[in-house]
Amino acid sequence: MKKAIVLGATGGTGAAITEELIKRGISVIAFGRSRGKLEQLAARLGQPAHLTLSIGDAYKADDIAAAVTDAEVLFHCANVPYHEMAERLLPLGEAVMEAADRLGLKVVVVDGIYPYGRRQTDLVTEEHPKQPHTRKGRVRLRFGEMVLDHGRWPRARSLIVRLPDYYGPSANEASYLGSTLQAIAEGKPAFFIGTMQVPREYVYLPDAASMIVEIALRDASYGQEWNIPGGGVIAGNEIVRIARAASGKRKPVFALGAISLSILGLFIPVMKEVVEMLYLTKEPLKLSTHKYTQEIGPIAATPFEEGIASTIQQLKK
Repeated sequence: MKKAIVLGATGGTGAAITEELIKRGISVIAFGRSRGKLEQLAARLGQPAHLTLSIGDAYKADDIAAAVTDAEVLFHCANVPYHEMAERLLPLGEAVMEAADRLGLKVVVVDGIYPYGRRQTDLVTEEHPKQPHTRKGRVRLRFGEMVLDHGRWPRARSLIVRLPDYYGPSANEASYLGSTLQAIAEGKPAFFIGTMQVPREYVYLPDAASMIVEIALRDASYGQEWNIPGGGVIAGNEIVRIARAASGKRKPVFALGAISLSILGLFIPVMKEVVEMLYLTKEPLKLSTHKYTQEIGPIAATPFEEGIASTIQQLKK
């Protein structure tokens, strides 16, 4: 891979993948809607010469195709808010795949674990049954099936990577922990979605980006789905302890359950949509490392103490 385009480059996963590609000396086209955010990303990365900024609409295949130039791999990191997922996710994915098929690109789609539904095994492999019981899970399942439909996109070669909850300096409100750690870093009261007592799996975004790029570099990876496992599980109260210690502040952190999220949803629509996903905070999935370690190598796993502290320090800047 000599050149790649990252759609949604200023988002949580997009920014992390862009940074990882730049570190490896791979030329990157960072694609997004906001020139200001793209310029902020470039400034944070030190204005590398092998980074190009491209402004466009990811819902328009023509915009994507015009931006690709001579890129070989397209990283699809653009996303839609929870409350718009049912209407907008598939049209977004179809525009991306249409552009990729037109140009014969490899496509790396970054997705979550919702299509698995409730866990049926202690460790969730890529072969775990996909039986989503939530509306968002069903939409995500249809999205994944569309992406991997080789009959529909014969010239594109795609793969899907699935991440658990994630955290890191580029994580934003689209992630469960993004706004929580941002508030703690700023010394403000914070909200934590779900119970704070049940340990859950989280992946540090720089680790996830490293593993995703490793998968993307291998030609045999395409046409498959890949889990991107975290380094372990951790409970919310332990996350808060580490984050407070790193920030030097001890403002309160409030856990949000179904009732409080529904009330907040009267004013912030996305919060109401989170309610159906709360099962993951009570019955968390743990992704198997088997496929990655067997076919790629050891997983990247920054210890939570180090990753959370580093995230807080970078957010404080």
